[in-house]
Amino acid sequence: MYKLLYASIIFINLTLIVNAGAETMILDDFKSDRQSQWNYISDQVMGGVSEGNLLFDHDQQEHYAQLTGQVSTKNNGGFIQFRTDLKKMDKNSYQGIYAKVKGNNQKYYIHLRTKGTILPWQYYQSEFIADNEWHIVKLPIESFTPSSKWLKSRIGVKNIRSLGMVAFGRDHNADLRVSEIGFY
Repeated sequence: MYKLLYASIIFINLTLIVNAGAETMILDDFKSDRQSQWNYISDQVMGGVSEGNLLFDHDQQEHYAQLTGQVSTKNNGGFIQFRTDLKKMDKNSYQGIYAKVKGNNQKYYIHLRTKGTILPWQYYQSEFIADNEWHIVKLPIESFTPSSKWLKSRIGVKNIRSLGMVAFGRDHNADLRVSEIGFY
């Protein structure tokens, strides 16, 4: 009788581990060199004047990517971001995107590009607040809205081609740290 009970407990624990692994997919935890995976982009590519910087660092608690700078809407600008490609990833079974973030109590965005976002200014976005303590934000795919009426109103996870962490849309100082990002 004890052997059967012990075997059942092991089976239950293995099942929980397998299911827990299927619930999330970490894109990055910033523990190794990620400068080749993430690209900094600002509105200067379109004549804007926003200035910023992307650095990879760590403190006693977390390894992270940090986006800092001054976002300016002058000259039709208004963004700084860091972005990565997701073309070769199997994202089909996930419902949303999560990120562990810390910041300066400002609103930030995740921008997704798909195979349907052909022009540089097309994207889907969802917002979050990055306060001064580390916390996890979860953004369901349904919360991402198109940047224009020319895009489909909803996106499929399998169609996502890139992901950007963005300071956007208003004049402000940006200071966003991201220690983990992935799909859930």
